[in-house]
Amino acid sequence: MNYPARILITGGSGQVGFELRRALALHGVLSCPDRRQFDLAAPHTLSATLDALQPDIIVNAAAYTAVDQAEDEIALAHAVNAAAPALLAQWAAANKALLVHYSSDYVFDGSKFGAWQEDDAANPQSVYGRSKWLGEQAIRDSGCRHYILRSSWVAGVYGQNFLKAMLRLAATRDRLTVVDDQFGAPTPASLLADVCALLLPHYANYPDSTSYGTYHLAASGRTSWHDYAAHVIALARDAGWALMLPPDGLHAVSSDEYPQRATRPANSVLDCSKLRQTFGLQLPSWQEGVTQVFQTLDNARKP
Repeated sequence: MNYPARILITGGSGQVGFELRRALALHGVLSCPDRRQFDLAAPHTLSATLDALQPDIIVNAAAYTAVDQAEDEIALAHAVNAAAPALLAQWAAANKALLVHYSSDYVFDGSKFGAWQEDDAANPQSVYGRSKWLGEQAIRDSGCRHYILRSSWVAGVYGQNFLKAMLRLAATRDRLTVVDDQFGAPTPASLLADVCALLLPHYANYPDSTSYGTYHLAASGRTSWHDYAAHVIALARDAGWALMLPPDGLHAVSSDEYPQRATRPANSVLDCSKLRQTFGLQLPSWQEGVTQVFQTLDNARKP
C-alpha cells in the first residue's frame, strides 16, 4: 500500500460520506468525487476513474436508499446497490485494494425474535433489500479484501433521516403517528465513520489479516420507531425548541395501520458482538448517539 494511502470515498455528500470525510482525513489522501464524476447509477463508467485515481482503499458509502421508490425503480436500485459494488470489488481484487462497503438490515426479513447475527440466512423482502444483498454477494464472490458493515436506522447531522424528520414535523403539526411494532437501534452516521477509521490502521498493519468479512455495526440497545421519536421530541422540548406538537400529540400505531409500499423488517436489531470481540470496540447506546446528533443540531441553531 502507498503511504500516504489513497482513499476513495463514494457518496461523500451523503450523511455517512460527510462523516467519513472528517474521520478519514488523517488516514490518507482523500478523493471524494461527486455523482457527475463518479456515477454509481452507470457502473460501466467507473473503471476509467478508478484506473486514474488508483485508490489503495475504497470506502463505498453511496447507495440507493429510497426504499419505497425502489419498488418502481428496480433497475436503478440494482445498478447502484448491486452492479456498482460488484465493479468496485472486481477492481479492488485486481489491484489489491481494500473495499469497505456499507450494507443494511434490510437483507433480513425481520422475523427473528433475537438480534440478527452475520451468518443468519438473508431473506430480503423488498427491492431495496434484495439489491443490497446482491451487492454483498458480489463483493464476497470477487475475492477482494473487504469489510462489509451492516447497519440500521442511520441518523446524522447532515442529510435527511428519521431524527430530523421528527423534529421538523413536531414543529409544524399537532399530531403525529409513528409505528411501535418495528424495532432496531438508531445509529449515528459518525459511529459508522469512526469505526471505519479504526479499521484502516488494522488493515495497514496487518494486510494479510483473517479479519476481513461481514460485520454488524449499530449502536447498543433496542427501541421502536415510536419510542425513538418520543426520545427525540423530548430532547427538543427540554432544549426549548418551539414545537406545535403537544405533550400528548405523539400516537403509536401498528405497521398494518401505516401501510408503506416496501416491506420493513419488524426486527432490525443487529448482534454486534463479532465486531466488538474482533477489534476490541465498545459501541455506545442508541440514546447516547441520538443525543449527540441532536445536540449538534441544537448548537447549530444558536446564534
